[in-house]
Amino acid sequence: MATEQFTAHHVPEGFFQLIKADVGTDLHGIHGQLIVSKTARPCHWSQNTWCDARYVKIKSIGDAVRQLKDIQRNWRPYSFQLHRRAQLIADGLPKVKADVLKFPETIATPDCGAFTLIDAQTMFFAPRTTRPFPDGIPVFAENKTDPPSRAYLKLWELFTLLKSWPKPGELCLELGASPGGWTWVLAANCCADVIAVDRSPLEDRLGTLANIKFRKGNAFAVKPEEIGKIDWLFSDIVCYPEKLYEFVQQWRAAEACKNFVCTLKFQGDAHYGVIDKFAAIPGSQLLHLAANGHELTWVLRGDQP
Repeated sequence: MATEQFTAHHVPEGFFQLIKADVGTDLHGIHGQLIVSKTARPCHWSQNTWCDARYVKIKSIGDAVRQLKDIQRNWRPYSFQLHRRAQLIADGLPKVKADVLKFPETIATPDCGAFTLIDAQTMFFAPRTTRPFPDGIPVFAENKTDPPSRAYLKLWELFTLLKSWPKPGELCLELGASPGGWTWVLAANCCADVIAVDRSPLEDRLGTLANIKFRKGNAFAVKPEEIGKIDWLFSDIVCYPEKLYEFVQQWRAAEACKNFVCTLKFQGDAHYGVIDKFAAIPGSQLLHLAANGHELTWVLRGDQP
């Protein structure tokens, strides 16, 4: 079996050139929506990252099945060509059910490796990927009546990946809350207390939730000394990411918040430099969620080392 290892990034629709440029001179190959890197450098825009990936020669469908089974039990196919042959290999492996997720239940589907066919005699596989969903995309049983917007899916996806979310009794500050998609998740799903700040009001349907306090005004005018200590700070507000970075640093300097979840929204590539600033904050994670557009989700967890 081959021993040279690579990292492969599954590219979300519309981000091919961005990830290719990010990989740069480490580019080893391109297989469908997979961009293969010679090194294990992270790529924040990746939909799903294949870790410790390898190429291996296969003599037959049965030989491919045997080689994968010898490594571990659970595998998912990614098929960009030779679809029938890839499916026959998948059919020979133990079944891995892709459940429709029901937030706030934790993931029941086990972690899986992934494989694809480069040609009829060459298989590319990784025993571990960074997302437990098929091709990195979760499928939720959506709530199409209660949340005021579909932005709630970002938090459902993120919290499912983290396997953690705000708890009852914890205090969340949400910037730019209107119309209330994230507020609904925090208050109705997580049962946390929420201070929601926006110049525009929340939708009326959220008025029945007693654990929401709405403050009308400029979200970035809210100071730590005014609010006091909070457990979570959330922002899905449309703003220059540099402005968001400065605001976050104020709250970090005041030691007034344990956990941060913020969306960095971009127009073109003019503000990509701020990504490195957020990434340099110790303990940070930067993710491109399936529910994200041209944006990244920045996470800082207070309970992480």
